[in-house]
Amino acid sequence: MPDRRIAHPDFRSRVMSADEAAAFINSGETVGMSGFTGSGYPKAVPLALAARIEAEHAAGRPFRIRVWTGASTGPELDGALAKAHGIEFRLPYNSDPIAREQINRGEMDYFDMHLSQVAPMAWQGFFRPLDVAVVEVTGIRPDGALIPSSSIGNNKTWLDRASKVILEVNRWQNPALEGMHDIYYGTALPPDRVPIPLIRPDQRIGEPCLRCDPAKVVAVVETDSPDRNLPFTPSDANARAIADHLLEFFRHEVAKGRLPPALLPIQSGVGNIANAVLTGLVDAPFETMTAYTEVIQDGMLALLEAGKLRVASATAFSLSPEAAADMNSRMDFFRDRIILRPQEISNHPELIRRLGCIAMNGMIEADIYGNVNSTHVMGSRIQNGIGGSGDFARNAFVSIFMSPSTAKGGKISTIVPHASHVDHITQDVQVVVTEQGLADLRGLSPKQRAETIIANCAHPDFRPALQDYFARARANSYGQQTPTLLDEALSWHQRFINTGSMR
Repeated sequence: MPDRRIAHPDFRSRVMSADEAAAFINSGETVGMSGFTGSGYPKAVPLALAARIEAEHAAGRPFRIRVWTGASTGPELDGALAKAHGIEFRLPYNSDPIAREQINRGEMDYFDMHLSQVAPMAWQGFFRPLDVAVVEVTGIRPDGALIPSSSIGNNKTWLDRASKVILEVNRWQNPALEGMHDIYYGTALPPDRVPIPLIRPDQRIGEPCLRCDPAKVVAVVETDSPDRNLPFTPSDANARAIADHLLEFFRHEVAKGRLPPALLPIQSGVGNIANAVLTGLVDAPFETMTAYTEVIQDGMLALLEAGKLRVASATAFSLSPEAAADMNSRMDFFRDRIILRPQEISNHPELIRRLGCIAMNGMIEADIYGNVNSTHVMGSRIQNGIGGSGDFARNAFVSIFMSPSTAKGGKISTIVPHASHVDHITQDVQVVVTEQGLADLRGLSPKQRAETIIANCAHPDFRPALQDYFARARANSYGQQTPTLLDEALSWHQRFINTGSMR
């Protein structure tokens, strides 16, 4: 008997198995998949497609596709297809370890890009035509409207642009999600672009469901599979210290009148440190806060429950299993306080700047002048991707980057003379925080920034070496605007490659 979540007869008539649906995807095609930070991604069709690819490869027939998503997904999608060596090209963000290794071995082409730019560039035709969209939904209404799942990402664009559409209707997703989403269909390309009429994070400007031309839907697959909800590591001393430094900074900014008592809309990257900062806000003296961000983590749910956060606007969830279960059990409470939007809206640079977001993102390393590397280890090995950090950092009211001051068990410093790869230039980085302290870089010249970062953020074990480098750069650099000894700055990283330590 067809699932009652599929309420439209035309869609019910196209229900089939994942294997049958995967047969609509051909080698060489470009496939847009739903999913953002492990939520709302298709689980059954990618697995079936991976099995088909393995069979084709075993028979000596090459089979690879190009994969677009919202951001990272889960092992049933990126992991399975990468393991089958089925991905030729990937954008815009990846965190799967198998795919990461293939990218770093040069076996998979990867386009790392700002998340806000994906939908516009797809519409502008900079990528290949989109052959197939595979999108997870919570249900299909009698009028054919699609009830979105636990992420929106680029789903609106994939459904509009694809020649063929495959839908996964996932019974695991709570039907009470309906009404949480706000799908805005007013975006356009220049010269027809108009202002987006969003002036508050709690405002709804779109529709609760996704539109899809029924004639394009070639398959509907029923599933019952959970999102990839991973536990957060308990906050350690470093994460708590970083959170404390940031909370003190916020108190100071409120006292100075540069931030209102409720702060400004907060944005937070994904991870244990970011979650520790959000959790710390539960006991902070800031009331009726708002969030305008990409991803809702455990800490934001805690803030909503405590009444400290009034509303959270995002495009997806990234929850622990416990938090996901709690949200599902009380969806009526959270549905009125959470809005999920397409990522071209959640990450829109003009909205971020106009709303005045406080951007808090992680980093791999920062150099003494405040250039930040958030994507590459030792300058050439991709870790995940820039994600939305660039969208927010360049346009935020306050742009904050945070990390422990050391990595690899204390063997290397995350504060370096010269970043091995730069994702965020010094003009886009206003505050750097480690467990050692906080460096407020606003209004400082490059040399002042260097002195402040070394004094406040570097680990004591590495501070003398950084001070020595800076002193010699001041004496011997070709120019004195941003004193740099290129050979020595690069050798800082080379020393780790050769010895495994920067000591």
